[in-house]
Amino acid sequence: MIFSIILILLVVVLDQVTKIWVVNNFQLYESLEVIPGFFNLTYLTNKGAAFGFLAGVDAAWRHYFFLILASIALVLLVVAWFRLHRDHRFYGPALALIAGGAIGNVIDRVRVGAVVDFLDFYVATSHWPAFNVADSAITLGVALFLLTNYLEERQKKHKEE
Repeated sequence: MIFSIILILLVVVLDQVTKIWVVNNFQLYESLEVIPGFFNLTYLTNKGAAFGFLAGVDAAWRHYFFLILASIALVLLVVAWFRLHRDHRFYGPALALIAGGAIGNVIDRVRVGAVVDFLDFYVATSHWPAFNVADSAITLGVALFLLTNYLEERQKKHKEE
């Protein structure tokens, strides 16, 4: 449990420190080319969810919808952690990464009213949607969770044979 709490805190701190640095050193939409033709630091905000889902909806309820949704997700992550962390050693870290990322993005929604994104990967004129450290932690956590689940199922199937 201590490791999961430390991992959550590490993700939240790293996420918030990088976002604060970007907000303090860039103007909105300002971009700094880091690796030509591949990677920029670009200060953007996203009022929607992943890939800008509902970002174009101009309604006050959107902000509260995402805060409530994130709160429910965090409760479900805690429940999942208590149910699964003993089943395999990677479930705990996977859920902690997801929770840390979710908390980081919730902090943005409360503090700024939108999620701060700044990692901009691209090839030629094709850009991947900008993201941040919290998004990276969520993605890594989901991938680790799915991989662990797959390995668990495979191991169970192997034992049954």
